Amino acid sequence: MAGQSMDLITKILEQSAKVIEDQVDAQISKVNEMDEDDLERLKERRLEALKKAQKQKQEWLSKGHGEYREIASEKDFFSEVKESKNVVCHFYRSSTFRCKIHDKHLAILAKKHVETKFIKLNVEKAPFLTEKLRIKVIPTLALLIDGKTKDYVVGFSDLGNTDEFTTEVLEWRLGCAEVINYSGNLMEPPTAGQRSGTKFTKVEKKTIRGRTYDSDSDDD
Repeated sequence: MAGQSMDLITKILEQSAKVIEDQVDAQISKVNEMDEDDLERLKERRLEALKKAQKQKQEWLSKGHGEYREIASEKDFFSEVKESKNVVCHFYRSSTFRCKIHDKHLAILAKKHVETKFIKLNVEKAPFLTEKLRIKVIPTLALLIDGKTKDYVVGFSDLGNTDEFTTEVLEWRLGCAEVINYSGNLMEPPTAGQRSGTKFTKVEKKTIRGRTYDSDSDDD
């Protein structure tokens, strides 16, 4: 009697295992079919996205993105800003040492952030524009979106108040203004490479046109 019961239990277990195995096989088959379909659709979407991204990149490059360039005049400024959504313009003076520090970092960022146009303009060649934008301190970065000045980086006060700020810190600051596509944490500035005791000014996402500036940098 006991032997028959064990045989029955074994048979039931075998049948249950077979049912489960069949169910698992069916699920695997279904998942495999779904994965293949999804993968094919994903490939198509990815290919389309790559084509679109490449086309967009070529359009940016044709407009002077991808390199840090000097423009010759105020007239050039308006035409450059008009044709690009995101623009960083460095207002500089040749005799101001700190402008050369910005030059180094902006040249790197221009290659990394092709979505944004990086240009520089000598304030001595742009008196009207300098007055119009109320630029009081050199160097100043004007950050423009859709042809409008959204924010300014005045001197190095937002960059740790040091000449030794890193490219990553400037990248973070531009990201705070949304003038570049920043992938890091906007809530905290990068600390790698920063010397101990460096202090950062709190950055608010707003236009600060017309503000009276205080900075350690050379002013007008």
